[in-house]
Amino acid sequence: MIIVLKNGTTKQEAENFSNILTEKYGVQVNAWHGAMSTVLGLLGDTHKVDIESIGAYELVESVKRVQEPYKKVNRAFHPNNTVIELENGIKIGDGSLNIIAGPCSVESEAQIIQVAKAVKESGATLLRGGAFKPRTSPYAFQGLHADGIELLLKAKKETGLPIVTEIMSAEHIDLFKDVDIIQVGARNMQNFELLKSLGKLDKPILLKRGLANTIEETLMSAEYIMSEGNEKVILCERGIRTFETYTRNTLDVSAVAIFKKLSHLPVIVDPSHAAGIPWLVEPLSISSLGVGADALIIEVHNDPPHALSDGAQSLTPDRFDMIAKRIFAAKSALDSALK
Repeated sequence: MIIVLKNGTTKQEAENFSNILTEKYGVQVNAWHGAMSTVLGLLGDTHKVDIESIGAYELVESVKRVQEPYKKVNRAFHPNNTVIELENGIKIGDGSLNIIAGPCSVESEAQIIQVAKAVKESGATLLRGGAFKPRTSPYAFQGLHADGIELLLKAKKETGLPIVTEIMSAEHIDLFKDVDIIQVGARNMQNFELLKSLGKLDKPILLKRGLANTIEETLMSAEYIMSEGNEKVILCERGIRTFETYTRNTLDVSAVAIFKKLSHLPVIVDPSHAAGIPWLVEPLSISSLGVGADALIIEVHNDPPHALSDGAQSLTPDRFDMIAKRIFAAKSALDSALK
């Protein structure tokens, strides 16, 4: 349930009213204070809440029930976009464009530092790299685990780039204490125990949409994290499995616009995993900007033919440099056209 308070309502008045609602109906009340109004979101069993009784209060502008099962994720509860700010001042969701770039897997110190320096020079603002790798085959390279995180931290120290890497188990959380953004991969999108554990952290979580999951299921997974107290969630559209075989997956660009409409959370697009084809990264990236993507996550490897995972879809640093220039130019042109 959403209650919009009249313009001019003070924070103290909103707090007093929230306490009345909690005591009377046993609901949790989340408040959002905007420039023109205050919005109260009622969480819990609201079917006994009397809309007419609430509407009779002088400070209430309007009351409406929200049918969607996700509440904290819902834009109706939080009209303004959420902006995720990292320690170094980088912001995701504020209208700027961030590119997260790096190899699928961390393979060696020389490799990750070489790639990190290259992508930073080309304009990337964050470094990605897999230390724990969920692979379809049990015989494929599974990552360097804790050693991989240590190498990412060395690359961060060398370049200043914040790091993004994937977690696969709540048992590993302590290893991620110095990671800037923890990624939940597509295969773990509905690992609810992991999501609840991550919800207890004060750290940004990048949540990838599952290979065959709906938009609502993705938002509900974000709700799992936020319901535990962590509101620093970033959604990622990385392509879904369809009948099409030309590409590795099918990038659902419509999902980006829908996520932005239904939710206040930032949205990232992963064109590398969506396509699985290097030449498609550029057009998919630019089209993603057109539907509102806040950032892109792109795989870059210094020697794709010899990569230990996903080399076929990785860009070389030189190719990434050329594409990044075009992506930033497209972003600038789009911003100018929409002014």
